[in-house]
Amino acid sequence: MSSSSFQLVFMFCFSILLLLLMSTSMQTVSAATTNKASAKTYKKFIKSACNSTTYPKVCYKALSPSASAIKTDTNKLCNIALSFTLNATYNASSSIDSLSKMKGLSPSEKEIIHDCAETTGEAIDELEKSLKTLANLQGSGHKADEMNDLKTWVSAVLTDEYTCTDEFDGQKVSKAVKNTINKSVLYLAQLTSNCLALFNLLDY
Repeated sequence: MSSSSFQLVFMFCFSILLLLLMSTSMQTVSAATTNKASAKTYKKFIKSACNSTTYPKVCYKALSPSASAIKTDTNKLCNIALSFTLNATYNASSSIDSLSKMKGLSPSEKEIIHDCAETTGEAIDELEKSLKTLANLQGSGHKADEMNDLKTWVSAVLTDEYTCTDEFDGQKVSKAVKNTINKSVLYLAQLTSNCLALFNLLDY
């Protein structure tokens, strides 16, 4: 092969390779742009949904990290909100259990911690039951009845949570016990209240 022919072949191959690289690069940029636009759409959907709740900032902070899983699906939104609340309740239960191991607790403090641990346990049971019902709701033939059950159970969770702090009335409770329970219960109450508001967005 002459040197001129070799150069022509080389230039041809080089041009093809360059075109392939440019095409791949453009596809990558296009995909990145599409993903960025999608992520923005998903987060906008979550923000809009959270604006219907009593605590929109708490709602958005909890759900926005799961935007790619939620997309614009209201059922997934509610499912993840309920799952997040259940996980937060597990954490609160652990915090309350740890209080019972503190030294120097008064009899009234022990009773408050014990009762609060019980009500938190009941809240976990109700949330687990609610989560299972919500997951099966789309294929159910009794959506309206099950939706009412779901709201009743989650409302009961809210009552359970406030029962913990109600027991402080007229009792001498240490700052450590009071602050731990108040902080846990307040956050759970906000999450639970938000779940109830988000359920109203479901088309059942």
